[in-house]
Amino acid sequence: MTDTSPAADQTPDADVLRRLRWRCRRGLLENDLFIDKFFDKHGESLTTGLVQGLLQLMDLSDNDLLDLLLARKEPEGDLVNSEVTQVLSMMRVAKA
Repeated sequence: MTDTSPAADQTPDADVLRRLRWRCRRGLLENDLFIDKFFDKHGESLTTGLVQGLLQLMDLSDNDLLDLLLARKEPEGDLVNSEVTQVLSMMRVAKA
């Protein structure tokens, strides 16, 4: 279910973002590279809704997450929502 409330558009404070970045650390270097680039580019402009999408992705195994980031797979089940889709589009590398 998508949260369209005004709270979904709010920007988390610096402490929440710092804890989120720590929570997003992965065991697979390739995932960490995607995540670090994502935070460097979008960290200051994350909304609460995007944070929720990111947290959903962080619940995946490293291999499943990498498959999504490399567009080898598309989100299924509970991951089919606008927040996850938007975070993935922000994290994925543009195809040449």
